[in-house]
Amino acid sequence: MAFEAYGGNGWLLTTFEQLINWGRKRSPWPLPYGTACCGIEMMAALASGYDMARFGAERPSFSPRQADVLIEAGTITKKMVPVLKKIYDQMAEPKWVIAMGACACSGGVFRTYSTLQGIDNVIPVDVYIPGCPPRPEALLQALLELHEKIDRDRPLRGGAARAAQGG
Repeated sequence: MAFEAYGGNGWLLTTFEQLINWGRKRSPWPLPYGTACCGIEMMAALASGYDMARFGAERPSFSPRQADVLIEAGTITKKMVPVLKKIYDQMAEPKWVIAMGACACSGGVFRTYSTLQGIDNVIPVDVYIPGCPPRPEALLQALLELHEKIDRDRPLRGGAARAAQGG
């Protein structure tokens, strides 16, 4: 957050947008959606060994209404698409999506009629994590990239809505 201190008497100047972004990026509430082996790596990232709490994401939410970051880890079949879309639609704005693993990003090795070839065909994705399966450190790196994206957002000028539409 950019701010300026004056006179050393406890005065700080910043913009309201930067203050909003500072709060948002330090308290992401992830909704874990693990469907395959990437889900195990996601669970490892949530455990104490990797400690996602360092990035403010220590509170996984299993209700879409109380989450703002959807972490989709694993293969999505076409039968699961309505459920994934419904969960995404139930999340409150602003919301972000992390696609974890080759299967979530592009269908991975499953070039079949029943596998969705990337969740970005259904919902917008903010951060892609390549790999099969990616290590927990990759999820932590994705959280840092999400922090940078939130920093660039302009919430008072329709930035979140514009970002949700892919702009």
